[in-house]
Amino acid sequence: MTGDVSLRAVNIHKSYGTRAVLRGVEFALRPGEIMGVIGENGAGKTTLLRVLAGELKADRGEVLHRGRLGYCPQRIVVNDELTVEQHLRYFQCAYQLDDLTRAYELLERLDLAKYRDRKAGVLSGGTRQKLNLTIALMHDPGVVLMDEPYQGFDWENYLNFWAITDELRDRGQSVLVISHIAHDVERFDRLHRLRAGRVVDEEAPERITT
Repeated sequence: MTGDVSLRAVNIHKSYGTRAVLRGVEFALRPGEIMGVIGENGAGKTTLLRVLAGELKADRGEVLHRGRLGYCPQRIVVNDELTVEQHLRYFQCAYQLDDLTRAYELLERLDLAKYRDRKAGVLSGGTRQKLNLTIALMHDPGVVLMDEPYQGFDWENYLNFWAITDELRDRGQSVLVISHIAHDVERFDRLHRLRAGRVVDEEAPERITT
């Protein structure tokens, strides 16, 4: 890859039985860019993100990326029996982090610090999603892949999410957000639509700031 690309999808194909979901997806994500991919329910957005993250193997094509990936899937991947703090300690080991400074900063930003000693199983859906997001960002990945990341957030935390995302962009990190809704497209630097198994360009309005 060239230095101006942090992630590239090359001719990605994926089928489930006889149903072709992805039919030659191609795009490039640049450093310091917030890119959106929108599409109808059932268009294959989650399949695409799982392939990009390496969770699902494509039938054909390849994904190239630089540095660490952060992955925030739509389904919440926390363990109900572990506390918030235990999740952070577990992923500190997984990510080989020296400390949890960034994780604790994210807890404060997302109003999650007060739940550090609570088990994930007793948290609300929106609060669990905050933990999901914290886990995806706590190792400062160069490329962040997110599937409906603000699902269940109230307005304040929705704005906090976009403030954090803008900061990632300003630091040169790349963010890809998958969504089925189009009401927040103004926040993207570049917008694509997943249609008929391919990613096609969509003009993004002028960005807004929070």
